[in-house]
Order: sequence, then C-alpha cells, then structure tokens
Amino acid sequence: MTDTSSRRIVVFDTTLRDGEQSPGASMNLQEKLEIAEALVELGVDVIEAGFPIASPGDFEAVRQIAQNVRGSVICGLARCRDDDIDRAWEAVRHAEQPRIHVFLATSAIHREHKLKMTKEDIVRRAVEGVKRAVGYCSNVEFSPEDAARTEIDFLCQVVEAAIAAGATTVNIPDTVGYATPAHMHHVIATLVQRVPNIDKAVISVHCHNDLGMAVANSLAAVEAGAGQVECTINGIGERAGNCSLEEIVMALRTRHDYYRADTRVNTRRLVPTSRLVAGITGIQVQRNKAIVGQNAFAHEAGIHQDGMLKEPRTYEIMRPEDVGWAKSDLVLGKHSGRAALGSRAKAMGYRLTPEQLNAVFEQFKVLADKKKDIYDADIAALIEQQMHVVPDQWTLESYELHSGTGRTPEVTLTVRRGSEVHTTRVSDGDGPIDAVFLAIERLTGIGVVCKDFRVHSVTVGKDAQGEVMVQVEHRGETFRGRGVSTDSVEASALAFLNAINRIAASQPAAQSAPQA
Repeated sequence: MTDTSSRRIVVFDTTLRDGEQSPGASMNLQEKLEIAEALVELGVDVIEAGFPIASPGDFEAVRQIAQNVRGSVICGLARCRDDDIDRAWEAVRHAEQPRIHVFLATSAIHREHKLKMTKEDIVRRAVEGVKRAVGYCSNVEFSPEDAARTEIDFLCQVVEAAIAAGATTVNIPDTVGYATPAHMHHVIATLVQRVPNIDKAVISVHCHNDLGMAVANSLAAVEAGAGQVECTINGIGERAGNCSLEEIVMALRTRHDYYRADTRVNTRRLVPTSRLVAGITGIQVQRNKAIVGQNAFAHEAGIHQDGMLKEPRTYEIMRPEDVGWAKSDLVLGKHSGRAALGSRAKAMGYRLTPEQLNAVFEQFKVLADKKKDIYDADIAALIEQQMHVVPDQWTLESYELHSGTGRTPEVTLTVRRGSEVHTTRVSDGDGPIDAVFLAIERLTGIGVVCKDFRVHSVTVGKDAQGEVMVQVEHRGETFRGRGVSTDSVEASALAFLNAINRIAASQPAAQSAPQA
C-alpha cells in the first residue's frame, strides 16, 4: 500500500438479506428486529434489511426495521426496475438514514443468457434505475451484479455512468465467489485509476465464499482502495456464504499496521452477536471458526500452553475478551446466586430483563443439581433457550420411555398448556426420539415433517448438556426449534415442542387442538 494514513471502512451488513438466503435460515419479523437492534449495538454502519419486493413479509420486515431501528443506515435492495425501486423506497422511507440499493447484472454470461440485453441496454437500464432511486433519496448504491466476471472496460463504463446518474456508493460484487485476491485487487485498482468520477462515490465490495476466499478478496479490495465491505455475521449467506463480518473487522484491527484502516465496530459485541444469529437461524458456528468459534482461543498443544503461560502474545494475536469471549470459562456452581448469574450474563454480552433472568436462574439451579461445573457455554445455552421461548404455549411436564434393541419404543408423555395437562402413550416410531415426536404431534394436534435434526454437546464431559436443533415443515412453511438438557431425549422433546409452539403461534388457536 502506498497510502499510510488511517481511514475508516464502512461496514455494510447483509445478514438480514443475503444471510437469510442461506437454506433454512429464514427469520420472522420479531427475530429480524432483534438482529437489527443487535447490529446497531455492534456498530454496523449500514444494515441491508431485505429485498422489499420479494414478498409481503420481506417488505413488512424492512418497513418495521426502518421505522423502529435507529443508529445505522437502513437499506432496501431493488433490481433496476421501476416497481422494485418504488417498493424499496416505500419500505425504507421512514428510516432515520434510508438507502436504496439497486443492482443489474453486467457480465457477458448474464447479459446473454439471463437478461438477453446488449451492453447499451445495460448502461441505459442502470442509469434509469439509479436516477429513479435518486429521485427518492440521496443515498443510493449501485451494484453491477457479477462484476468480478465482467469485462473490465465495460465495468468501468457502467460504474462511471452510475456515478454520473447519482450513485453515492458503487458496489463491486463477486457474486459467485470466482475471484482471487490478486484479481479483486486488480479490478478495484483499475476502477480507481480509470473511472474519472470515481472520487464522487464510495467503492464497495461484496464477496462470496465459494472458493473460501471471501475475506481475502475483501481485504485485497480494501488494500486497492475500497471504502466499504459488505459482509454477514458468521459469514452466512447464499451457497457457501459471504465475507464474514467478524473476520474482516478483526483482520483490519489486528493488522492495522499494514492496512491502515479500521471500522467503528464494537468488537466486544462480536461473540454475543454471533451467538444471537446462530440461535435465531439455527446455523451453528463450526468449532474452528475464526474469531467466534469455540476453539478460536483454545490451546491444547503443550508447547503452546507453555508459551501462553509465559506470555499470551506468543500464540495469541488477539485477546479473547476483545471480541467478546470471557477471560474465565469455568465460572459458577450450585451455590452461586442470582446476582452472580446476572453479572456473568452481562459480562458475556447478554441484556436480560428481570423476568428473563428469573427464568434463566430457575433453569440454572436445576442444571447445577445435575452438573458439578457450569461453563460459560452452559449459561449461554440456557440464556438463548429462554430468549427464544414462545409464551403461553405447550410445555413439557414429563416423559417415560421404554426402548431397546429390536423393541418397539413406548413413550408416555405429558405436556401442559396453560392450566390444562394432557398425557398420551405411544407405542410406535423408529426409535425413541421418533416416538417422542409422534407423541407430541398427537397431543398438540399439529402434524409436521421433520427436515433436519441435529444434536451436539454444549461443553465437555459425561454430564455435558446436549443441544438439539430441529427443523420441521408444516403446510409448506419451515419452522425451527431448539432445546437444551443434560438428557438428550428431553432436549429433543424441548426442541420439537419449541418448533410446534412457533407453528401454533403463527395460526389461529382453533387450528391446533389437543388430542386424547
């Protein structure tokens, strides 16, 4: 890099738009609002809240976020079509800082096979789209979709025309994750050198991770002059995902000596925000994920441990507490009180209401009777389970299960709904978990197709809590559920009930009735 001055990079988060396009990651309105508020607290500059014309639900989510969330630019996506742009403006118009993001494919393969348009048609449509958006608000972003595979001369032409039409940000997407760092650096550097009005707009980059280079390509773009990076929490998104927000932020912060660039992100909120998004979407973070993975700051090799004891910087280039990990992992036991639990939750980045703290504390006391040592991950699991409770619905009272090799499982299961208690016995199913699920379906009167079932250990040891994630389909819609317990069968029942409760909450009460 030739410029040694420090500059601030705009962080554009698209978790609620591109991130939601991850298979199975759809979110309801309340969940989107919760994530949007967390992104503001994280310090994200721009929140792409959705694609308003995609569906009535998407429109309403963007509109609600624009009306209720303050502290970040709220952006709506639109194709270069009049109805798209009109709909996007209608959704974001009440935002404190609205932005319309228009896009149009420019690569030869898209022009010829998808759009059936000439280069001249593309330039004309792009200019018309930008001008229509500028007619609504001054903050307009233009993206030439598949820019990384667009002929560089034509890309320069389109970018220049979009800026002349009023675009204040020009975003260069690597839509299919095709670029390499050297390639992306060349594209951005060429735009800086050859587009005469490039200084009138912020250069942005939007990289996908199909070849595992989204973060590297984004950093290369910053090095070449990009001033905005588009990314998602945990790197979720279409196909292999997007540039990971936590990785790009910490790379710029840790290697400020090289990039001379930083963001306004509150890095201590990275881990709590990562946990929130993972809990809501059901897409869990891999253990060895950089920055927010469970093993990101773990040291098992003896030589590493020896070095860490002598000087942490020998094997850690970042402090775990700087990204939201707690200094100490083993924190509480059965004699710990409510105040200690609340203090620990706050230190971990959670903001609990008194009612939520009381509910978590009750669950904590039950867990403390089962486990000698309670880790941060245990506390996080209890908190996240409580934060996503669907109120006034079915709760598990008890179950009794008889099963064995070559034997048809038999389960007696009791659930409560308000003051009513219902019990059923099922002698069916392909294994004990299936029998429990069948019993819950019979009791609640809600039938589903189970599309995904995952269980993993929250911490370590034979007494570790099991966390179960289920994804079910009901009348063409997908719902997720989550349950945690030291008993994996109970965790499975809790997760399945959580999904059933989400279904019940989304439909009239008369449609779900208990069965004998």
